[in-house]
Amino acid sequence: MTPDTHRSRINGILIVDPDHPGTRGNYVMLETPPGEWSVQIQRVEHESRIHLDIETDDIPAEVARLEKLGATVDRRLERWVVMRAPSGQRFCVVRVQRAGFEKDANSWN
Repeated sequence: MTPDTHRSRINGILIVDPDHPGTRGNYVMLETPPGEWSVQIQRVEHESRIHLDIETDDIPAEVARLEKLGATVDRRLERWVVMRAPSGQRFCVVRVQRAGFEKDANSWN
């Protein structure tokens, strides 16, 4: 990889339910095979929907790449960034979460 290269891949699908009681704060983890996408139920304050998490080894670079594709930053948090697709759908850019990232992630310049 060159110094300007970063990697990313879809980490998981979050099924958003504002009325779900949650088992760990605002999240309920569903069991999935090792190395596969994570599936979580998350309690939120906004309308119910599904969103994706994108894991990356360089959050600022991935956010910049996605902004060039038309996404916008909704909120910058300590460990992740909430973004919106041009359609208005929220998604998050997070640090690497799952095993196999080095092998399976897409490389971007």
